[in-house]
Amino acid sequence: MSFWDIWDVIERLRKRMMEEIEEAEEMFHEPEKEKFGRHAVFGFSLGIGPDGKPVIREFGNVKPVGKKIVTSEVREPFVDVIYDDANNEVKIIAEMPGVTKDNIDVEASADSVHIKAEDDKRKYETAVPLNTKIDPKSAKASYKNGVLEIRFKTKEPLKKGGVRINVE
Repeated sequence: MSFWDIWDVIERLRKRMMEEIEEAEEMFHEPEKEKFGRHAVFGFSLGIGPDGKPVIREFGNVKPVGKKIVTSEVREPFVDVIYDDANNEVKIIAEMPGVTKDNIDVEASADSVHIKAEDDKRKYETAVPLNTKIDPKSAKASYKNGVLEIRFKTKEPLKKGGVRINVE
């Protein structure tokens, strides 16, 4: 995929996002806010996955359903997945401000991680699919300043072996 292909994807996403923001602004005028009864949070991140293809991750408690916007009590946290080739590790970072570490529950399988946190004021939940197999028993997690960081060892090297080719 070339730079211009990625640029075209980004430009299409930007145009779509601007259209959706304009539609959403119409719904969030002062009298309309009372319908929701809670804060609406929506965002997305755009990155490149380990396969070189663009990856779009949405977060928040707002989901478009047809032409309507639906909010939920449960907020999907902003999550980033980092594949560390050098150390054969996968690091998951989830932003969940306002909860304590005692309220966080994390479960992992070989190819996904489920994160949930809940207190009196906030609820977070997400399932994170992974592009490689991990060893769930190798997990090390920490939570500081609203950011959960979980590290896993991979079951197989992230870099696949190959044959070195000499260039003449």
